[in-house]
Amino acid sequence: MPAAKQQKGYKSIYLLTDRKTGKGISIALWQTEADMIAGESSGYFQQQLAKFKDLFGAPPVRENYKVSVQG
Repeated sequence: MPAAKQQKGYKSIYLLTDRKTGKGISIALWQTEADMIAGESSGYFQQQLAKFKDLFGAPPVRENYKVSVQG
């Protein structure tokens, strides 16, 4: 979390887990798509994945979505 908070445009991050299956999903929210892309191109995203590589049962799948509704 501290590293994420230092990234330009960072809003929040959620980690959802299913204890029965051991599966999880993380959702990171950014101010703009450009901020998200900057985090990828700067190496930030790859550095964060490397920190947790021993916890992954399979390679992570990355997908990008736009927030359509926020309550």
